[in-house]
Amino acid sequence: MICRRYLHFRALSTHSIRSDQQSPNQPRRLLQCNKCIQQFAKVGKVKEARHLFDTMSVRDSVSYNTMLSCYVQNNQLREAKSLFDSFQDKNIRTWTILLSGYAKYGLMNEAREVFDSMPERNVVSWNALVGGYVRNGELRLARELFNKMPERNVSSWNSMITGYCRYGMVREAREMFDRMNERNSVSWMIMVSGYVDVREYAESWGVFLRMLKSGVLPDQAIFVVGLSAIMGLNDLDLVGSLRTMAIKLGYEEDVVVGTAFLNAYMRNGSLDDAYNFFGGMPDRNEYSWTSMIAAFIQCGRMDDAIALYESADCEKGVATKTTMLTAHAQKGNIFEARRIFDEIRCPNVAAWNAMVAGYAQNGMLEEANALFMRMPVRNAASWAAMISGFVQNGKSKEALELFAELHRAGSVPTHSGFTSALSACANTGDVEMGKQIHSLTIKTKCQYNPYVGNGLLFMYAKCKNLEDVSQAFVTMQVRDIVSWNSLMAGFLENDLLEDALNTFRMMPKRDEVSWMTIISAYVQAGQCQKALTLFLEMLSAGMKPRDSTLTSLLSACGSLRATKLGKQVNTLIFKHGFYSYLCVCNALITMYFKCGSEDGFCVFEDMPIRDIVSWNAVLTGCAQNGLGKEAINVFEQMKAAQFIPDEISFLGVVGACGNAGLVDKGWAYFNSMSQDYGIVLPVNQLTFMVDLLGRAGQHSEAQAIP
Repeated sequence: MICRRYLHFRALSTHSIRSDQQSPNQPRRLLQCNKCIQQFAKVGKVKEARHLFDTMSVRDSVSYNTMLSCYVQNNQLREAKSLFDSFQDKNIRTWTILLSGYAKYGLMNEAREVFDSMPERNVVSWNALVGGYVRNGELRLARELFNKMPERNVSSWNSMITGYCRYGMVREAREMFDRMNERNSVSWMIMVSGYVDVREYAESWGVFLRMLKSGVLPDQAIFVVGLSAIMGLNDLDLVGSLRTMAIKLGYEEDVVVGTAFLNAYMRNGSLDDAYNFFGGMPDRNEYSWTSMIAAFIQCGRMDDAIALYESADCEKGVATKTTMLTAHAQKGNIFEARRIFDEIRCPNVAAWNAMVAGYAQNGMLEEANALFMRMPVRNAASWAAMISGFVQNGKSKEALELFAELHRAGSVPTHSGFTSALSACANTGDVEMGKQIHSLTIKTKCQYNPYVGNGLLFMYAKCKNLEDVSQAFVTMQVRDIVSWNSLMAGFLENDLLEDALNTFRMMPKRDEVSWMTIISAYVQAGQCQKALTLFLEMLSAGMKPRDSTLTSLLSACGSLRATKLGKQVNTLIFKHGFYSYLCVCNALITMYFKCGSEDGFCVFEDMPIRDIVSWNAVLTGCAQNGLGKEAINVFEQMKAAQFIPDEISFLGVVGACGNAGLVDKGWAYFNSMSQDYGIVLPVNQLTFMVDLLGRAGQHSEAQAIP
């Protein structure tokens, strides 16, 4: 179509050179040529557009502006500036096009220079520069310019609230939103989604309701964002109310809105309702199928996910297959994941990335790297997946080398890539490399991203660079719970317990990590009563401890021999119903024995279910407390219960025999370990047996041990 038009308009323009320039058809030809240049611009055919422009016998300001727009749209700013300089009859639109081009591609100094040189400006010119500052994260300059605007339209206000919301500054956004005399659907959309992005779902839903009361009916996009707010509120009744509204407004059969409702049911934990809704959807696309399959996977119902995948009545596209291979990889079924990957005829970069990440997650770094090197096209996420894989598998040095290679290639890392590289710096203690990455985040304007900001805090905290921890925290535009936790951890890394507590008290919100961090810090400092007070405060705040919190607290109690605190925690465990958690009971056994208390036997006897860790905890406790006969009894019970002793089991029973002076029994178990179970201990773990035989005067046997 465009090629034919090009030939036609080229003929027209050539003819116009040969004919009278005052031909009555000239305006029509000029209009047609300008439209053709516009079409070339849309598809990136800049050379053809310029050729047509050059052959035009007559050009007007529209011709120049259209050609200028073509250059700007295709990021040819040098050619745009050259054309701009050659045009004598510039109008306000000419100036604004060049200004917008510079702003679009982040050349704000050049944009400001054009803006300051303009003989006159209109609201579009002001909006172009304000929008440029917003997109580049320079909100202070954007606000200063906004305040100077002689007139503003709704786009001016929308630009500012967009900028504030993008960087999590919803209070500033809301202040401006409330001052707006006129709002359009975009204004409401920005504010509703802005609150969702910072997880203030009640505020988001409040703005959504206010929009309805003002008479503005939600369009497809706002419906989807409104459902995101409801997901955060975890309110199925509201899902039903919004669904009723969707039916009234004719969105029930809209596949996008329908899939959003599907996700709302799933996110609110109502998987059966979600599946019923999915079954009744009049129109389902690949995204709908993929969402439902992913929901089964997230709930651990892998068999249902596979069954649904196999029954899909739509063509299984790359997205669906990528979801399944990702799930198999996460479950450790890496070969099944690879089989699905190989079924994809033309895998896109997302599928390649998923397979690379799958190998890395399963510790298969050679396979991940080999696939990474084979990728026909890599994006920033590909590099991030490989860098993250190295970090996850304890190869932080290799991760930083790959990050450096990414930088040398001229690519901008993703936020995930930055955070993984910062984590690698934290693991290696390389604060100088961390500072270089920090500089790069500033250069690429990524330092305001919450995840990158938290990565910086974590890195500086682990490197015990308290000054930079504080500086990074102060400069963050968005601080979430992770940010505050990282700041608190930074103080604790530098043994500043009171500063950590003050930070904890100042936190606007706290999660389990916040409480556990400060409680563990006080336990490790030997201030067990303060730790218990904080633990009780956590419970009174309505925060139910997780099993990981309790096991960590019990471990700390055992390490410090804090028996009294351990018993108080035991009472709370019983009160809150955690006796059914294996890991908690195992931690209780270990805690009691470390404290020299035989109450560990009572916990063990009362356990409804035991695993090998439970038996080993008792055997190790017996060894620690010289309970040889009890260890023998427990060891024989374990074998009778069909549990196969492992290395830790034998270390426990032999150590207990040794500490109790039961040399013959200990020697018999030691021999049985290798002869009956094929367990060969490393040299560094054989010293206890040498000590055992030495104390019994059996020096020749001790010397015989390798």
